[in-house]
Amino acid sequence: MTATLFENASIIDGTGAAPFAGAVLVESDRITAVGPAAEERARALPGARRVDLAGQTLMPGLIDAHCHLSFDDASSNSELFFQRRPGLAAITALYNARKLLRAGVTGILDPDSVFEIMIDVRDAQEAGLIEAPRIASGCYALIPGLGGTAGGLIRDTGITGYYSVVNGRDEIMAEVRRQIKVGADWIKVHVSGVAPRYAHLGEKCSWTLEELQLICEVAHDLGVPVMGHCRGDVAVRRAVLSGMDLLFHATGMQPETVDLLIDRKTPVCPAMTFQANLVDHGPALGTAPALISLFEREITDSADSMRRLHAAGVPLLCGSEAGFSMVPYGHWHHREMEVFVRYFGMSKLEAITCATRNGAFALKMEGRTGVIAAGMKADLLCVRGDPSVDIGVLGHSENIASVWVDGREVDLSPPPARKPLKGWTVPSMGARLPNPGIVDSL
Repeated sequence: MTATLFENASIIDGTGAAPFAGAVLVESDRITAVGPAAEERARALPGARRVDLAGQTLMPGLIDAHCHLSFDDASSNSELFFQRRPGLAAITALYNARKLLRAGVTGILDPDSVFEIMIDVRDAQEAGLIEAPRIASGCYALIPGLGGTAGGLIRDTGITGYYSVVNGRDEIMAEVRRQIKVGADWIKVHVSGVAPRYAHLGEKCSWTLEELQLICEVAHDLGVPVMGHCRGDVAVRRAVLSGMDLLFHATGMQPETVDLLIDRKTPVCPAMTFQANLVDHGPALGTAPALISLFEREITDSADSMRRLHAAGVPLLCGSEAGFSMVPYGHWHHREMEVFVRYFGMSKLEAITCATRNGAFALKMEGRTGVIAAGMKADLLCVRGDPSVDIGVLGHSENIASVWVDGREVDLSPPPARKPLKGWTVPSMGARLPNPGIVDSL
């Protein structure tokens, strides 16, 4: 059995507690001792590897609770719906997984994927066939005949990209059961969507309460949780009343719906990184000022609600929604924490807790990872600098000293330079937004 003693570290344990100096002992895939107990126990293990972290911070690895690893930095839904191929989508997911590790991400929830390939990528990671963060995965996102965010691009029936259209009780029940049969960790529902003619009204709830309750009933009977993409008060309220276990976005809530969320303690992953990037970098990219204002209002209009949820003890999770060109893999996984501090009034340590301990819920590993404590899985991040003072240190490749998943140090060398894939993308108005602090390849 391998043993590693991390010594002379400044430790952020992921609970919100202040950093403290000390040591952490890892044996095999678990943390077995913290503090003086770690040093004492290590003395009885003469073969233990010692890692000197003087001047560094040891913290739990980041957990990205909303990451689309199969999308490959897409600039449009057209690419995802009509340009992609299953085998190549899986290969690019493996390539991009290394970028996540190099950013300190040790776990992700991938809500939905093209061709459901993330089920196989997850299984490959769990079997040790590939080096990647831990993965909890959905299959296709469920929508009714009118729903989703891609309007007329979505077929009226069957599969389009990462969507599965279901109409009526029989189709709903059959698809939920099928997804669980093939191995879904979560069932994903697009609770709100846009009808192109009425896009000016924003996203609207496209399911009845009874339909959402049916999805939850079937999934819960089989022991599988349900997550919902929800924008707008009606969508959020119905999602909560139906018994959903995790909400994405949860914007546009009325005070009464916030009260309901507080009463149910339903976890929320706001996933505002895309919007924040547009607000801060949109002018340089040529984004229309009206669009920038629209996205900023989505953040600011939700700030009071998120503050209330946090103050009342509702778990908030960090999710980057990486997979799109505005949020490329490996660049912005720390950004949601900055959003939580800037807009939701959190301390930096509270935001770190949202990206670590709270994120374990998304992995279905609450109490097993996301915290530095005896008995926890050894999913760790060693950082040059102090994220409790400046979360931005996590946005620079040179500050990610080492990353450990299941007690094993992962390879942080850059992936090989990549050439364009023929027929993989279509022209779009979007632009990839790189972070100057991140180095993708040599």
